[in-house]
Amino acid sequence: MTPQRIVILGNAGSGKSSLARVLARQLSLPVVHLDCLYWGAGWVKPARKAFRQRVADATDGPAWICEGNYHHQTFDLRLPKADLVIWMDTPRLTCARRVALRALRQGPRADLPDGCAEKLDRDFLAFLGYVWRFDRVYRPAIEALRHVHGPDVPVIRLRDRRQADAFASGLGPADRRLSRFWPSMPLPPAVRGEAYKAPSTR
Repeated sequence: MTPQRIVILGNAGSGKSSLARVLARQLSLPVVHLDCLYWGAGWVKPARKAFRQRVADATDGPAWICEGNYHHQTFDLRLPKADLVIWMDTPRLTCARRVALRALRQGPRADLPDGCAEKLDRDFLAFLGYVWRFDRVYRPAIEALRHVHGPDVPVIRLRDRRQADAFASGLGPADRRLSRFWPSMPLPPAVRGEAYKAPSTR
């Protein structure tokens, strides 16, 4: 069966929101960008209770694609409902380059609310540090909570745009059955309880 409730995880710049939009077109599913639910204009943080309520409301339906991490605040709301998790295993150098390029463009982004423009300032440099340390520092905690709240949810890991495009194509109108697509994956298609190994940055 084609998944109807998909959670996409990964580093900033890994391609989470781009893949979410492609899958939304392929599967005719609504997209939930967690950054849009979290940030207010001017990068104002919400109250925890208010943010959790927004996430609960956005994932209350029978079908959706939800991209973003926010593991401590949202995994207990999303993962028990999910029927597929997609990890974007994009190398950190690629992620950092994409983050820098989109900040230079400073254009509007569909995965951010109005009034949250990215700027090349001190906060941006700190954000680049987060991107560079993500696999070593932040991802283990995300994986640990994933095992707590969604231990039986299948996981697909996509390392680059070619694999993401191939995955999306496999869910297109011509063939929407995951069971036919998974055997052709260049990486292990579904993982349950797999120990995480950080991707090489070389």
